[in-house]
Order: sequence, then C-alpha cells, then structure tokens
Amino acid sequence: MRTTRRGLRASAALCAAGIALVACAPTPPAPPSPTLSEGSVSISPEQRKTIVQGLEAPWSIAFSGSTALLSERDTARIVEVSDAGETREVGVIEGVEPRGEGGLLGIAVHEGDLYAYSTAADENRVQRFVLSGAPGSMEIGEPETILSSLPAAGNHNGGRIAFGPDGMLYVTVGDAGDREGAQDLGSLAGKILRVTPDGRVPVDNPFEGSPVYSLGHRNPQGLAWDEEGTLYASEFGQDTWDELNVIEPGGNYGWPRVEGIAGRADFIDPVQQWAPGIASPSGIAITAGSIFIANLRGERIRQVPLSDLRASGEFLVGSLGRLRDVAVAPDGALWVLTNNTDGRGDADEGDDRVVRTPVG
Repeated sequence: MRTTRRGLRASAALCAAGIALVACAPTPPAPPSPTLSEGSVSISPEQRKTIVQGLEAPWSIAFSGSTALLSERDTARIVEVSDAGETREVGVIEGVEPRGEGGLLGIAVHEGDLYAYSTAADENRVQRFVLSGAPGSMEIGEPETILSSLPAAGNHNGGRIAFGPDGMLYVTVGDAGDREGAQDLGSLAGKILRVTPDGRVPVDNPFEGSPVYSLGHRNPQGLAWDEEGTLYASEFGQDTWDELNVIEPGGNYGWPRVEGIAGRADFIDPVQQWAPGIASPSGIAITAGSIFIANLRGERIRQVPLSDLRASGEFLVGSLGRLRDVAVAPDGALWVLTNNTDGRGDADEGDDRVVRTPVG
C-alpha cells in the first residue's frame, strides 16, 4: 500500500530541518547507503517559496531566457510563468491524446524554438515550434514534427527531452510494454535517442544511421549533464530497483535481462539503485556539484554528489507529495514541480505547484 503524504509528514518532522538522510525515510528502506560526502550543498526549508499553484498534472519545466515554461500532461497546455508567479497559456499542443501516463510530457527550449514530446493517437512524437513574443505575451507557431512513430502505450512512455552541451537533442523513450524491444536495435522502444535539432541522425552516433544512443532501458525519465559533459539518466525499474545511470554512447543498460546492479560484463550497472517505494525517479538536474532527482512514489528530492556517486541525501521528504521534475533556474535556485493531480497522487489544496528552493 502506498504511504500517503499525511503519513509521511509525521515522520518527516522528526528528520533534520535541512537535508534528511536516507535513514529518515518513512517508507521501506533501500540497502544501506553512505551519507552525503563533504561538499554537499545546504537546503534551507525557511527559504522555500511557492512560485505558482493550481496547475493540472504538470510534467516538465523549461526556461526560455529568464522565463519559465511548463507542460501539462492532460490539458496539453504550455504555460508561461512570470516573475511574479502569474500564469498564462502560451498555446495548446494539438493532436495530444492523453491516456495513462501519456499526454504532453517533456519540453525543452533551444535557439528560440520550443520542443515538445507528446502522445498522439498511435505514437509518441517530438515536435518543434517557433517561440515568439516577449515575456508575458509568448506564442508558439505551427508544429514541425521532427521525430515520429516513437512507441506509445498507457505506461512507460519515457518522455524527457533535453539538449546536451554538444547541441544535440536527447530523447528518452520507454519500452511502452515491449520489453524485448529494449534490446532490439531495430526498435526505438527502451532507448535514449540522440538527434540533431531538426531530427536527423548525427554522423557520430554510436550505431551508424540510427538515432539510438543507448539501449536496454525500461522507462527513463531524467536527463542531465555535468560540467565535464557526462550524461546522467534516471530510470524507473519494475518491482525491485530504480536506477541512476551514467550514459555511455552505445551502452547497454540491461533491461529486461537485468534490473539494477547485476555485475555482468555485457551490461552497464547503475551507479545507484533504490527500492521503488522510496524512489520512482523522474526529472533530474545538476547544480552546485550535485545531481538532484525528483521522485514520485518516494515523494522526495534525492541529492547525489558528483564527487561520490555512491553517496546520497534527501530533502523535501513527504512535504510536497509526488515530485515530477526539478530544474535549475537562471538565478541558480532549484524549481521543484509537484505531480499530485495526475490521478495517482494525494492532492492538497493548491496542488499542483512549483516550489523554488535555493541551494548554497
């Protein structure tokens, strides 16, 4: 049975006011993990601030300059958030057919264009839209589909998109229920893709003529790079282990042959794994020397220091409910996106919301 937000709050109150260590988790614990190493950042609960509330099943945060844009899964809206926390509709993505975990999912901004990953009638797709207008009056142009026929289902749609430091677009695609497809290079199921901004296959991709960058994934939903250009991805496991992976070009991460750390030479092991009850990792962000991971069932932000990928700490444990995304704002603060109105959460008054959390 899922531990509710109300049950979590009582346990969370016993934890430290800043970062709560794994030992404070009120849900069934994962295997013992070291506490945060030196160099971890401090998180002050007193400095947290709600930026906006009243969102409907939000999924992704992206910044266009200093302006934040949000996606809503079921309404298919792109929402602009002002500095004062006011919202306005930038546009609605046409042809989105939300079902289960599908709908309007990840968004990204690159060179004045908005990119959106969404579920249509019989596919997932990535579309590009010209962004126009000043903050407070932004609009999106007509769609240009740059990736189509991505596997879609009620579950395991992946859906995170992000531009890497190489200027290429990276796309996470879930197995969409096709477990064996994750090991098949002829299928896009269970993959991380890498394409140019207009959807072409880069000549330096690991598999000639293929957009596949890595394979053997179940449902990856987070992408972020450190300052050295290393790519990290979060991934939903099945019943045993959720994962944080370091992504290598051409790497095979094992699903469905293995889940979590297997110690097999033919697959790449995750650098961390957690029981789904304290994890279900979705969006991730990197700042101040750490990876920050938004967790749904676990209802917490997990912090993994880049200096020691085996260590971890936690904060916001149970205080905001399910967390779908975390992003670094232009001022360096974290923006945390809740996800309590998606049909699986325990929504409080004002949900869903964005909460600003300074790090230092």
